[in-house]
Amino acid sequence: MSSIIIPVAVLGCLALVFGSFLVFSAEKFKVELDERVKKIRDVLPGIDCGACGAPGCTHFAEGVVNNKYPVNGCKVGGEEVANKIAEIMGVNVEVREEKVAVLLCLGDRNVAKKIADYKGIETCVALNLLGGNKGCQYGCLELGDCVRACPSRAIIMGDKGLPYVLEDRCTACGVCVETCPRGLFELIPRTQDIYIACRSYNDAKTVKQVCSRGCVGCSLCARITEDEIITMDGNLPEIHWNKLKDSKPLEQALEKCPSKTFVRRSELKGGKKNA
Repeated sequence: MSSIIIPVAVLGCLALVFGSFLVFSAEKFKVELDERVKKIRDVLPGIDCGACGAPGCTHFAEGVVNNKYPVNGCKVGGEEVANKIAEIMGVNVEVREEKVAVLLCLGDRNVAKKIADYKGIETCVALNLLGGNKGCQYGCLELGDCVRACPSRAIIMGDKGLPYVLEDRCTACGVCVETCPRGLFELIPRTQDIYIACRSYNDAKTVKQVCSRGCVGCSLCARITEDEIITMDGNLPEIHWNKLKDSKPLEQALEKCPSKTFVRRSELKGGKKNA
């Protein structure tokens, strides 16, 4: 009997010693959680969208406390959440220029030439890997990855195949910008109503063959505006928003654009033009 009791007793003592050591270590080396992390986490939307640059809301909260992310870094939460986080952190909120997402494509089913029928995985990413089903290699693929990804439900599909942005819901979080495999979303200042709704770098002949509203790269918009507010990136105009003092240069571009690729956001609302 003693041959059994002694080993059991030894194991019991060892378990007691190791258990006591683990309890002591856990208490001595434990990391105190800053209570501000929980408070910030509680005011965040909790959708873990990643628009702030963090893997999720908890990591963002920890990053704010450790000065890795700004108090207004939650783009989905907007000004309301930023103010709450700033109060928790005891700091002021930096005022940022309000922006809104816009679609850089006018190639709906009545405008862009379709060259193939796609039967496969119903995502833009999958279709893009095959080159798309339209003549324009830069145009919207119409399968709604942006709609599904938008954390604010600010993007819906129009009945002509293009998504459009519900501006009253858009928080300019940038998820659509990151999601679209063809880079067809841009965040522009809300104060600016006019922008160029095209992403094609093709020459005029190629564009005309595949889309009746695509930019033909004539560079007229760049030539009639001053201070390099609009410059050419190959065949595609680029608007330098930081140089704009008023809307006059873009009004000129809108008026003179031969392919009517410059558009007003206010006219696109509700999908009247691109839905």
